[in-house]
Amino acid sequence: MNFKTKPALLIGMISMLIIFSSSCKKDFFELEDRNGMDSRIWDNEGSIQFLLNDTYDVTMPDFPYEITADNVIYASDEDKFSSSESIMRKAIGVNGVLNSNDVKFIATKYQGNKGDNRYFDIARCNTALKEIPKGTLPQASKNKLRGQFFALRALTYFQLTRLYGGVPLVLEPQEPDNIVLSGRAKASECFQAIVNDLDSAMSLLNGVTWADATERGKFTRQSAAALKARALLYWASPQFNPTNNAAHPFDQSRWQKAYEANKEAYEICKASGAALMANYGEIFLKEGTANPEAIIVRSYSSKLSKRGQNVEQKSRPTEEGGNASAFTPTSQLVNAYTMRDGVPVGQASSFTYDPVVFWVNRDPRLDATIAYNGSTWKLSGAASRKQWSYNGGITEASPQGFYLKKFCDPDLARGSVIYANDFGGNGLDWVELRFAEVILNYAECANEIGNIQEAKDLVKLVRIRAGIQPGTKNYGLDLATSKDLMRDLILNERMVEFSFEGKRSFDLRRTRRYHLLSGNMQTIQWTVKSTALKTELEAVGTNGIRFRESINVNDRTTFDKYFSTSNVNLGATGFGVLDTYYFFAFPSTFMNSSPLLDQTIGWDGGTFDPL
Repeated sequence: MNFKTKPALLIGMISMLIIFSSSCKKDFFELEDRNGMDSRIWDNEGSIQFLLNDTYDVTMPDFPYEITADNVIYASDEDKFSSSESIMRKAIGVNGVLNSNDVKFIATKYQGNKGDNRYFDIARCNTALKEIPKGTLPQASKNKLRGQFFALRALTYFQLTRLYGGVPLVLEPQEPDNIVLSGRAKASECFQAIVNDLDSAMSLLNGVTWADATERGKFTRQSAAALKARALLYWASPQFNPTNNAAHPFDQSRWQKAYEANKEAYEICKASGAALMANYGEIFLKEGTANPEAIIVRSYSSKLSKRGQNVEQKSRPTEEGGNASAFTPTSQLVNAYTMRDGVPVGQASSFTYDPVVFWVNRDPRLDATIAYNGSTWKLSGAASRKQWSYNGGITEASPQGFYLKKFCDPDLARGSVIYANDFGGNGLDWVELRFAEVILNYAECANEIGNIQEAKDLVKLVRIRAGIQPGTKNYGLDLATSKDLMRDLILNERMVEFSFEGKRSFDLRRTRRYHLLSGNMQTIQWTVKSTALKTELEAVGTNGIRFRESINVNDRTTFDKYFSTSNVNLGATGFGVLDTYYFFAFPSTFMNSSPLLDQTIGWDGGTFDPL
């Protein structure tokens, strides 16, 4: 949603709601003087809306890597950045071991700015949920405001619980003269609170709609339902429901509950008009009513002060105004894309696979997502532009093996790429949860309760939209002849469908497959075979265009004439993810806020079972 500048008076009034005393270790957060607050703010919808806008701003997820302290939670095998950023390297076991202060998502400091302390975010919700009913607003206004605060509190607790397991569960404002001390709640209690909040949000927001231009990104009944379904999927998944933990026996009934919630979310979203975008490549380019797939959104703008993001610069090559500092695909991700008929590479397919021109005959999402040597990639409005990634290319001194197209605006001018001085960048919205995830979450639950055919029918919807062809194996789905094989297929489908959307690391953690990663993270490097051929490729014709623009890189003979390829390891060693990383430690910043906090088992001094 779009956030507006607040008058100074309201800034002061709101700040009174969310003060956290760094000098007083009484527990989490407290209000300095609740009795001195002007209760009239709860009679004014505009005043409450300013608080709600602030709460959205600090609570809603961003594009990956926008908050540096959060980088580690995205570490996975899909991104080269995971093997180069120091703490992310530890998280995937490439170099070193994480310590308790390496994951600071829960709190980095005793302040209330975005990313500083998630309990500040919760404090805003707790205060509003308690005080709004005391005001004189019409009940309909109270409902739509409280419904959003319930959803935002649930979102925050969900993000905390999936990283740390059981966390302190504070659902009431802290009174300075009656501080309620508490330690970490059970994971089951946290999930129950999340579900309760989202049930309340669904009820209170039933029938509420928002204006696209000015209120985009506000929670709705359908977005609350989709988030509830996602939360129950996590509660049923191996991270929280392991199959080999005697202290926490596997509970199949969780999958049934998750299935029911995901089916309900699918039906609610579909009834509200949610649908898959026709063109996979436009999911992050279309906004508002033009994008029926977006369910939970954080709205950005390149033209409103402090409302931008710098994803375009982090994705684009230097020749087009970027620095390709993150969002750099690995060979692991490229290899996850199936052939055009949905059959994995290396298995009998209706299409021919060539490991040299590997992009030919592949899932169309590969070309829509990833740029490689000689591929067409429209940037700065140049529709016929090609991305050259060979060593010694004239325009790209240090080429990456692959580049990510997904978050780049093809029509954005080179000079407008950088977000600086609070303006610029592409202004594209972050889609935290989209209808394709609702479908695949539903499919996963269906498979886990034994409805394999239903799961296949759902995955088929996503594959058809992607441009996968039926082939001889029913879009590749006939290969999944058991629950285990279908589980693998769905996880691979998620890796491809949601590449770089902040899902891969959490899917590996949720399914307890992080420690099963093997081999080395790799990319491909292209090299021109000789100086003479390099000169030929880069020669400029009478039309002012280099010769390389005319060659057919899809033809193996032509490609072989000019280029050789090599696999390049991106880490000093292979993956070595530790089992303890399924639930992170609390950083000292947060541990020091209360004497009742216990550290997570498996970390230094840890005694608390995160489950």
